[in-house]
Formats: sequence, C-alpha cells, structure tokens
Amino acid sequence: MKSSHTAIAHRGRCRPAILQPAALRIASRLLQASIFSIFYDHNPHIRSTIVKKFFNFVKIEHTLFTLPLIYGGFLLGMKEPPTWKTLLLVLFSAVGARTTAFALNRIIDRNIDGLNPRTAVRELPSGRMTLGEAVGVLCAGSALYLWSAAEISTFCLMLSPIPLVVFTAYPYMKRFTALAHFGVGLGMSMAPLGGYFAAASSFDNILPAVLLCLFTVFWGAGFDIIYATLDEEFDRREHLYSFVSCFGKRRALMWSSVFHLIAFASLTSLFFLTIRTWYAVPFLLLTGVMLWVEQRRASNVELSFFRINAGLGFVVFAMIITGAIAR
Repeated sequence: MKSSHTAIAHRGRCRPAILQPAALRIASRLLQASIFSIFYDHNPHIRSTIVKKFFNFVKIEHTLFTLPLIYGGFLLGMKEPPTWKTLLLVLFSAVGARTTAFALNRIIDRNIDGLNPRTAVRELPSGRMTLGEAVGVLCAGSALYLWSAAEISTFCLMLSPIPLVVFTAYPYMKRFTALAHFGVGLGMSMAPLGGYFAAASSFDNILPAVLLCLFTVFWGAGFDIIYATLDEEFDRREHLYSFVSCFGKRRALMWSSVFHLIAFASLTSLFFLTIRTWYAVPFLLLTGVMLWVEQRRASNVELSFFRINAGLGFVVFAMIITGAIAR
C-alpha cells in the first residue's frame, strides 16, 4: 500500500496528498455553507435584493484596480502557456481575496463608519446588513480565496495566510499611524505578487515582480491620500491618523505626488529590466500621464480616485503583455 504521504503530480508540480484534500474539503464546505446562508431565499425579489446588497457591501467593481496587476504578475512569472483553468483560478482567488479584504475593512471599521456622515449610509452602520451576514460574506470570500490558492499549487496555499494578515492589520493602522496609507498599498501589492507565485511557484527571478509590487504600494498609498481628503475634518475630530489630518491637505497632496513619482520610477525600472520594447513605451508614458492627471485633478475625487485608477491598472497590464509578446 502506498504511503499517505505520497506526492500527487498536478500540472507538473508535486502536492502533498494529506495537505491538499484536507484544505480543499474545509474550504469547499465553508464556501458552500457561506454562499447558501447569504443568498438563499424562496422569494426571487428578496434574492435579488440580497445579491445587490452583497455587491454594494464589498464594492466588487474595485477589483478593477488590482485585477490587471494580478495577471501582470502572472505574466512576469510565466514560464509556459497557462491553461484556462489556471487563469480562472487566478480570477477566483482575486475575487475571493478582494471580498475578504473589503469585508474585514467594513466589519472592523463599522463603528467608525457609523460616526462619519459620509460612511454612515454603508450597509453595516445603516443596518441594511447584519453583522452575521457580513461575517458570512467574509467566510465565503476567504473560502473562495483559500480554495483557489490550493487548486493552483501547494506553494500558493502555504503563502495564502500572508495577505490575510495584511488585510486584517490594515484597518487598525489609522488608529495609530499616518502610515495607514501604506497599508492600502501593501494590501494591493499582494495582487501582483500572488499572480507571480501562481505562475512561478517559487521565489526564483522575483525582481520584476518586486518592482511591480513597489509600483503598486506607492500608487495605492498616493491615491489613498487623495481619498482621505474627503474625511479631513472627521479624522481630526475622531483622532484618526492620515497624512491629511496630520499634515494638512496641501502637504499631504505633495506627499501623494512624491509617492506617485516613486511608483512611476519603479514601473520605469521594470520596463528597462524586463519589458525593453519600443512597442510598450506608449503604455509606460500613458501611465505617467494618468498619474500626473490624477494629481492635477485631486480635488475631483470621483475622477482622480475612481475613474483614473480603474483604467490605470489595465494600462500597466498592456505594457507588460506587450513586452511578453515582443519577447
């Protein structure tokens, strides 16, 4: 009889037979139970309302900020053409991680959100969603994320708790330090690193992914400062830390521009290290222009934070995939 520790081959990688099925069973059962508890109801109208409430709660559209960077990281780590199954698993892991991060943020900050007139209308402080429902969303997102990581490779499963620690720590940072903006950037930077590890399953030749990670950290920190200008008075009154509440709006936006300059420098370094094709130069330059416009129009948060950032990740992805095709 074969030992229970026999490794099972999967897409050219070895997976421990004990760890893999156990993780899959736990994640699958948790995912099924969580989704059932959130969405099941006999009344179609109620089901529709619940689904709408779920999407509003986790702001699923914000996945557009990081989804292109996940696949950008994947391209940087890719050694052979991927299967459609792997690409879908990367997508599932991205949605699961994003759902987990947003649910944690909303649950941890629910009392602060209730005090802020701008955020008091959110699902938890307004009472449109119960804490139990929010925890159900959290469990569903975490289960989807862990299941996807386990399906991709045991290497990804072993690293999967690290983003969860970052997602949990970030909401508490603004209670203690103005560097909370880097918590946003660090959480976002898990995307390109996760994509890289999904393709490479190792730390080999990781420098390009690190540069993309640095771009994401400083890009995220810079635009979070812009977003924080909406709550300058509230943060000061409630003794919450941000660059805006600590240094004033003008100096905070100056730092935001510095961080975006560092982000562009990191992306430029990635270009000269890995991309190195004239066909990708327009995308690099367009990224710089979009960061510049974001700073120039910082007073228009809807434009600078949401619209520009939603497209910027795709421009970066276009630069990376152009380099991959040219190679």
